[in-house]
Amino acid sequence: MSELTVATVIFVVTYAVIISERLDRAVVALTGAALMIAVGVLDQREALLTIDVNTIALLVGMMIIVNILKRTGVFRYAGWKTAIAVGGNPWGLMVGFALFAAVASAFIDNVTTILLMVPVTIAICDDLGFDSRPFLITQVIASNIGGTSTLIGDPPNILIGSATGLNFVDFLVNLAPLIIVLLPLMIGGFWLVYRRHRGLVAPSPDARATLREVDARLHIGDQRLLRRALIVLALTILGFIFHGVLHYQAGTIAMFGAVLLLLLSRVDLHPILQEVEWPTIFFFIGLFVLVGGVEEIGLLDRAARRAVALTDGNVTLTVLTILWFAAIISAIVDNIPAVATMIPLTFAVARLIFPELAGLEDAALAVHPQVTPLWCALALGACLGGNGSLVGASANVVAVGMAERRNEPIGFWGFTRVGLPFTFVSLVAASLYVWLRYLAF
Repeated sequence: MSELTVATVIFVVTYAVIISERLDRAVVALTGAALMIAVGVLDQREALLTIDVNTIALLVGMMIIVNILKRTGVFRYAGWKTAIAVGGNPWGLMVGFALFAAVASAFIDNVTTILLMVPVTIAICDDLGFDSRPFLITQVIASNIGGTSTLIGDPPNILIGSATGLNFVDFLVNLAPLIIVLLPLMIGGFWLVYRRHRGLVAPSPDARATLREVDARLHIGDQRLLRRALIVLALTILGFIFHGVLHYQAGTIAMFGAVLLLLLSRVDLHPILQEVEWPTIFFFIGLFVLVGGVEEIGLLDRAARRAVALTDGNVTLTVLTILWFAAIISAIVDNIPAVATMIPLTFAVARLIFPELAGLEDAALAVHPQVTPLWCALALGACLGGNGSLVGASANVVAVGMAERRNEPIGFWGFTRVGLPFTFVSLVAASLYVWLRYLAF
């Protein structure tokens, strides 16, 4: 068999086993990665280079910060304050948490937001007797939607920004208007999906009366540690916002924050490292190598070029094809490697459909107003497409991994059967938005 066939078979079989949920997905992903090396699709050096160290560092660094901050009780305090404000109503709590996740993801990033919210969500739901899984799924979907609106909100946007030079304001101006429209649609969708869920029964009048008497401040523990942790978290967020000026990747900033907080807090390192979601980290490592093998033999590039070729140079069709193709690939292989593959393709497409710009350098071409719709389509497709399956975005995998560790299994289909319809609706809205804003007039 050819190298292309072997790599494709390894990828398809590995992905099928992950979907089946019969084996631990981290073990399966690592096995697929090992096979890519064993059969010669990648050598050891190439396999290591496929691993997105920035993403791994971002996850580990933020997990360390969150695990230290969690010790202060601030998450339970915030969660209880929200629960008290909505009178323990599960629907109000779900909407409140989802909107917070969407807004926070725009200014932190969706992975960090999920790391912050999952522990407190599970704790609050346990205390109130709710099924936490609908809350976790809706938070992840909301965080992926909210994170689409800014440069730092979702890793694909960070990749696009690094490759093009588009800044925070560029992403905000071009993408945020659509996200504002999507949020009400998202809330309506949540109501349709979960309005009759058996695990979301409103508390009794007596329970609500008891809830009003709860003092959320009792959950705050070490206030000195809380102050230091919040300062470090704020500095880390500022680092994310100004990472272009600082010339540091998000992963480096997260690790700086983690090291600084470890020094200031003087907590024992070993328990903190034990709470890092290592199965999730190793799943990503395996997935990066696995997808790197498919990318190495050119499968993704062939599929992308074939899809774009179908448009025959029509600008409108090309932009919409990039949007939908990025979404489909993101749902299948994770939106980070999908975007990494499509960035050079988008540069090539821009030169083909705008021949008058073909002589420009990449830096000048990337920020040209005529090319802006292509980058917006790529960002929207990748970020919104991340809701299409469990493996579509980093936040999905992190949330489900943390839930499983706390005996709240969601699984591949548990997430995908909810996320996929939201993806389709959001992509239809994104297509209409891109057409009206950039292509219709």
